Amino acid sequence: MGAIIRSTFRPAWWLPGAHLQTLWPSLSRPRPRPDLARRRIELADGDFIDLAIGHGAGPRVMVIHGLEGRLESHYAASLVERLEREGYQPIFMFLRGCSEEANRLDRAYHSGATEDLAEVLAVLQNDPQGPPGAAVGFSLGANLLLKYLGETAQPALGCAVAVSVPFVLRDAMLRLDIGFSRIYQSYLIDKLRKSLRRKFATRDFPLDVELDDIGDFNTFDDRITAPLNGFAGVFDYYSRASCRGFLPHITTPTLIIHALDDPFMFPTTVPREHELGAGVTLELAEHGGHVGFIAGNWPGRPHYWLEERIIVGLRELGADTGSRC
Repeated sequence: MGAIIRSTFRPAWWLPGAHLQTLWPSLSRPRPRPDLARRRIELADGDFIDLAIGHGAGPRVMVIHGLEGRLESHYAASLVERLEREGYQPIFMFLRGCSEEANRLDRAYHSGATEDLAEVLAVLQNDPQGPPGAAVGFSLGANLLLKYLGETAQPALGCAVAVSVPFVLRDAMLRLDIGFSRIYQSYLIDKLRKSLRRKFATRDFPLDVELDDIGDFNTFDDRITAPLNGFAGVFDYYSRASCRGFLPHITTPTLIIHALDDPFMFPTTVPREHELGAGVTLELAEHGGHVGFIAGNWPGRPHYWLEERIIVGLRELGADTGSRC
C-alpha cells in the first residue's frame, strides 16, 4: 500500500482561492523559449508523435502535457528549461495530434491512450542513452502516465511525478459543468473545436456532428472522443481511461501532487490510501488549484512552488541516478 502525506505548500496570500491559483500562471507567467531539437517517432499504425528534446547529456526526463497543452503552456516550457539547468535532458512529448502538424489518422490523443506512450518509450529504448528514466505528467498527461504505470507489467520508466490528476474522468466532466468551472470547460471545448477544424480542413470529417452544438465535455466525449478512438460511448471511455482503478497496481516509485480545492474535480475524486500501489506517495495540499501552487509573500512576485517540488521530487525518487531511477 502507498501513502498519503500532507503537503507543505501554502498559497500566496494575494492569490487566495482555487481559481486565482489556477489562472495566475496561465495568464501572467512569462513563457521561456527553450532551444530544443525536434524528433518524430513513426508509429506502427501509420501515424506519428513528435518530441522536443533538450541538448543536455544528463538523466532523461519525459514531460507529458495536459488537455490541449503545448510546449508553450505555462507549466511546460518553464519546467523543460529548469530541467536542463538542473542537469537533466528533458524530452517533451507532444501527444498525438498536438504538435505543429496535424496527425494523419482520424483518431487523436485521449486520457487513456497509453499505447502511444508505450510505443514512444519502446523506440527510445534503442537510443544510446536509453529511454527516459523518469516522467512528469500534468492533468490529462498525469492520468495517462499513471494508467500506463498501473497497467504495464514492466514499465520502461523508473520513477514518475503526476500533477493535478483527473483520477475519475466522469467526476471531472461533472465538476467542470458547475459554477465558475464552466469557464474552463468553455475555454477547453473551444480549443478542441478549433483543433478539429484545423485537422480536418483539407479532408472530410468522419462524424455526422455539428461542432458548434457541442458545449460540454459529456457531449464532446460521447460524440467525438469515443467514436474516433474506438469506445462504445462516453461512459465506456470514462470507465476504461480513468487512472484510479490502475493505481493499486503501481509499484514504480511515483509522487502525485494534488490540491483538494482543484476546480477540475471534487475532493471525493481523490483516492484513498488503500487504493495506492506500493510505489505511490500522494501529496495532498488543502489549496493550490489546478496546476497552480503559487506561493510568495509579495504581491506580483510569485514563487512557483510546484516547479521546485517537482525537481525535489525527482531527486527524492532517484531520477539523478540515471535510466532506471
